[in-house]
Amino acid sequence: MKQLGISIYPENASLKENKDYLSLAAKNGFTRVFTCLLSVKGDKKKIINEFKEIVDYGKKLGMDIIADVSPDVFKDLDINYKDLSFFKGIGLYGIRLDLGFTGNEESIMTFNPYDLKIEINMSGGTKYLENILSYRPKTENLIGSHNFYPHVYTGISRDHFIKCSESFKKENIRTAAFISSRNASFGPWPVNEGLCTLEEHRNLPIEVQAKDLFNTGLIDDVIIANCFASEEELHKLGELNKDMIEFNVELVDKISDIERKIVLEELHFNRGDISEYMIRSTQSRVKYEEHNFPIFNPIDIKRGDILIESSLYKRYKGELQIALKGMKNSGRTNVVGRISKEELYLLDYIKPWQKFKFK
Repeated sequence: MKQLGISIYPENASLKENKDYLSLAAKNGFTRVFTCLLSVKGDKKKIINEFKEIVDYGKKLGMDIIADVSPDVFKDLDINYKDLSFFKGIGLYGIRLDLGFTGNEESIMTFNPYDLKIEINMSGGTKYLENILSYRPKTENLIGSHNFYPHVYTGISRDHFIKCSESFKKENIRTAAFISSRNASFGPWPVNEGLCTLEEHRNLPIEVQAKDLFNTGLIDDVIIANCFASEEELHKLGELNKDMIEFNVELVDKISDIERKIVLEELHFNRGDISEYMIRSTQSRVKYEEHNFPIFNPIDIKRGDILIESSLYKRYKGELQIALKGMKNSGRTNVVGRISKEELYLLDYIKPWQKFKFK
């Protein structure tokens, strides 16, 4: 099952603020939490007790909490990679290795008796995963997540993201990636220019980022990296269809009830014999073969326009299309609506036979 997650940084916010954020996220269907245990400087007992209190609170809300750790944390707390009882004791679901070991250590950690998940970095572009697998880990306890990047222009490219993610998915390893809230003001570091995995996501609305990641078919869990996302952002993500892309649309005033029903109530899919000019959903022309579709809005067509062919197009009448390019209208096509400006970006990633809906 695909999941949504948030991040919390105990050193950078009060206990109350973190608990309130966990509660709000859980209320909106979020079930994963990313946090950091990269530094244990100062009063270790106090830091660990406060950290455990947050983890216990999240667990009571039904959330799985994974903490980012480094070899320095193992050293500071005198933890041996063969004994992960400390992490079990503070209630974690798993640990993310900020910096890895040699491969054999990660493999041994997956056999921990508590079944803690061992999360590894997906963004490196090396043979790290293959190396760990060569040591025959317990794969059900091995998961992956991409990095996030607070400095503008440092996020990874789509090509690199796809390449790295595919190497994990082909091995059936659970995957995660990060998105950025426009409302948030901090992350784990002083730099705050957004906090996302893909650089091209940095200035997009949060729900568009999530739709894109889920739509790749390569990411199981999408996590907000920075704090604190707004209640509106959390609500939008909580309402998201994780299994099928749903485009937000605005319909024209003159649209008929049947055309409105075709747009908003039918399950659509892109034909396999794809066109560079349009996405074609043809089942409505079969279902409504006997219906008359008069011409009422034959304006010239822009990218992102939703089209339904009028009866002047004979056998094509009732067919729904999404314009991928600007086109001159023949005078027989009704423009019945338009995909929201922010989501035009997603049209390039609709594959042949892919299912989609409108909202």
